[in-house]
Amino acid sequence: MLVLGIESSCDETGVALYSTEHGLVGNQLHTQMAMHAEYGGVVPELASRDHIRRLVPLTQACLREAGKNYADIDAVAYTQGPGLGGALLAGSAFANALAFSLGKPVIPVHHLEGHLLSPLLADDKPAFPFVALLVSGGHTQFMAVRGIGDYELLGESVDDAAGEAFDKTAKLLGLPYPGGAKLSELARLARLGRPDAFSFPRPMLHSHDLQMSFSGLKTAVLTAVQTVRTDHGGGLPDAVRNDICRAFQDAVVDVLLAKSRQALLHTGYRTLVVAGGVGANWKLRTELSALQVRSGPKSPPEAVRTYFPPLPLCTDNGAMIAFAGAMHLQAAQAAAGFSVRPRWPLAEIVR
Repeated sequence: MLVLGIESSCDETGVALYSTEHGLVGNQLHTQMAMHAEYGGVVPELASRDHIRRLVPLTQACLREAGKNYADIDAVAYTQGPGLGGALLAGSAFANALAFSLGKPVIPVHHLEGHLLSPLLADDKPAFPFVALLVSGGHTQFMAVRGIGDYELLGESVDDAAGEAFDKTAKLLGLPYPGGAKLSELARLARLGRPDAFSFPRPMLHSHDLQMSFSGLKTAVLTAVQTVRTDHGGGLPDAVRNDICRAFQDAVVDVLLAKSRQALLHTGYRTLVVAGGVGANWKLRTELSALQVRSGPKSPPEAVRTYFPPLPLCTDNGAMIAFAGAMHLQAAQAAAGFSVRPRWPLAEIVR
């Protein structure tokens, strides 16, 4: 069974082919990063128009990469939501038109479901059930995943997502768009420097639930930057900026680490899956890979098996959509549809 996956929820156009017999056989991706950098953020209308331009040539390139023809496609999966309305419509229209012309089924896929299943594309795959940490620019959530289509929301950010906080903080520091990855690079430069140069709050660290908040952390960084600029005649020395990056990243990772441990204790699971763009962060990967839990104060530490998607599949891509579509098709959970859902909580998925 060969499934074509179309991803167009925001500023990446992804097209991939997943074979249930041979795995991922084709994967093409175009990022609009350079186009949106001029504006300091994603411009929805420009994003939608660019998806329209890219979908056909990317699909043709994907077929050539896989050595396949349109006639070989058994189903077409596309991102139905959440995301930018116009961008989603570009992918939906293309996917439905192609599926109709081929006489093949079309499979709407939840964007976040694609992310949480993406670690299953790695050579070392997790087994169900597991706790999933979805951590990206738009979402930070903990899910209990018992199987394909069987998800329970355990907790989420009540304001800014972690990735959003990274990007906004980077902008406060004058870093170019998109700044989250650059902030992480500068934090790495400061890791051998002054670990206590700045101390930022860990919001909701002791809230005894799985809710999170990162907006106040961003405000704390703003206050620190303003103080430094006042003390340095309006400037922000590179070494000080790097220390701020390190302190900010440490605070975010500390919260995610503590909440991950709490989610595992709550469910009783000992497998953690991390997905989404922030899942590529080196500090988060290092800390979560060494995660252990104790079920009681005197209990011995229990090892946790932590899984990440391959680095190229952390950001938005067509491979995760093709894979999720194939899983639903195999489980007879496919449902045709042309509509898009720009706002669509993962917890609302009903199969």
